[in-house]
Amino acid sequence: MPVIKLLCTTLGKTLGFFTVLVVFIAATLNYFEDSETVKYTSMAEDIKTLEENFRQQNKSCFILGASGETGKLLLQELLEHNIFSKITLIGRRQLTFEGKTYENLVQEVVDFEKLDDYAAAFQGHDVGYCCLGTTRAKAGAEGFVRVDHDYVLKSAELAKAGGCTQFHLESSRGADKKSGFLYLKVKGQVEADIEALGFDRFAIYRPGVLLVDRQESRPAEWMARKFFSAISAVGYRSMSVPIQEVAKAMVSNTVLQPEQKTEILENKDIATLGKSAGK
Repeated sequence: MPVIKLLCTTLGKTLGFFTVLVVFIAATLNYFEDSETVKYTSMAEDIKTLEENFRQQNKSCFILGASGETGKLLLQELLEHNIFSKITLIGRRQLTFEGKTYENLVQEVVDFEKLDDYAAAFQGHDVGYCCLGTTRAKAGAEGFVRVDHDYVLKSAELAKAGGCTQFHLESSRGADKKSGFLYLKVKGQVEADIEALGFDRFAIYRPGVLLVDRQESRPAEWMARKFFSAISAVGYRSMSVPIQEVAKAMVSNTVLQPEQKTEILENKDIATLGKSAGK
């Protein structure tokens, strides 16, 4: 019994220490938290009305990266809100779906190494969504640059040439073309290169750590998500965001009227808009 009592006491102290640590870190980080660059704290606009007005315009869209975590949820949100008359998935393989909800989807299979040969797949869309990406761990440094910059930029170029006027890009918190870190440098560079194409509207989403249970999750990634989930729970929102809120924010932001051609939604903006859209 003394041993059990000791274990319980130790466990209780450990949990208590961890709770205090999380609160302390959250309070400290909150001092450096991103200010909201886009005012979404109160949704003055009636989203339902905006969606209905948008729906009546009979627009079409395409999604790059629909097989990924964000892309899958984005597709679900778009189908649920039904704001497009046509949705096209552009990817390297045909995706399989079950249910009538998906029966009207159009799928275009392309070779990203020869995208010019598939220019027709990018023609006739009003809005483009890009959730395409890989990691250095999966593809190596060269492969990462090819996917996250070259494939993404070439797709945007073809979409612009094909009549697309609105482009939404999932990027990353801290993206900066001058960064010394390859990941952030590539993300920042592709943002700048797409902006230079001159879309009528270009929306950049910079989420922090995506809170999602990945099928391929590694122990370190699992621990990181649990940590940031705890930090988020006590009010700090600049470092992480539930992936569902990213998808919801991208859909809701599509029907809003921006003040400028290029807009950057930082992690906190995404979380605020995503939560507002979910109400």
